[in-house]
Amino acid sequence: MRFHKYHALGNDYIVLDPVDFPQWKPAPTVDQIRVVCHRNFGVGSDGILWGPLPSQKSEFGLRIFNPDGSEAEKSGNGLRIFSRYLWDQKLAKNPVFTVETPGGHVQSVIKDDGRLITVDMGNVSFTSTKIPHVGPEREVLNENISVLDRTFTYCSATIGNPHCVIPLDAISPELAHRYGPHLETHPNFPRKTNVQFLKIIDRANIQIEIWERGAGYTLASGSSSSASAAVAHKLGLVDANVTVHMPGGKIGIEIGAGFSIRMTGSVNKVAEGVMHPQLFEVKI
Repeated sequence: MRFHKYHALGNDYIVLDPVDFPQWKPAPTVDQIRVVCHRNFGVGSDGILWGPLPSQKSEFGLRIFNPDGSEAEKSGNGLRIFSRYLWDQKLAKNPVFTVETPGGHVQSVIKDDGRLITVDMGNVSFTSTKIPHVGPEREVLNENISVLDRTFTYCSATIGNPHCVIPLDAISPELAHRYGPHLETHPNFPRKTNVQFLKIIDRANIQIEIWERGAGYTLASGSSSSASAAVAHKLGLVDANVTVHMPGGKIGIEIGAGFSIRMTGSVNKVAEGVMHPQLFEVKI
């Protein structure tokens, strides 16, 4: 039961190749995912990348699982990590290739022998029916949402997975920890949502704190960076090239026509090894 662990700006994932887990087909169970990702009882990670899988439209297929066992449609950091894994294992023969996730198809470009990777993430939409978001079809921009003791002005977007972006003058990890869980599960979002607290630094730089759906407080996120930069640009607060600052580091976002997103960020290899069967005697 071999695993490979990488992090992208502190957002860490474990890559599990289905070839190494024939007994887990078609995918790991919720219990297996939870124990593998657990920081005390398992290997520890912000999620599992299950692949490569067959794909009819892309060169490689990928499924992404959160630590709570739920499945994510897309992950920018996960895609960069998976791309690095494909390159390290020589499964990708060309430095430019495509990957399919449930949230859409992307193109990856390997740079600096995998230490830096660019991903064309697709297009951001602010349309409620695509996110999804409750209510009539509209662009969800500058609406109000109340949780606990506060009412926030927020925008919602999707880049294959849902996001709630809240622009504020001041943000902090404590803010994300306090309000993130309640925003993630707010009734406005039928499939829950990722949450970003956004601060504008200047026309080329933003800062975000992240509460990730199914994972909790996160040091960095590629899809969160993409959605937050797109919202800031949509509101006229930043230009088309944006550096996103997060606790784990920085990601570069280029916003093109139709809010297409090109994301560039680093990937570091952490470890590889073999999970012992005894690990799964504990149920989380």
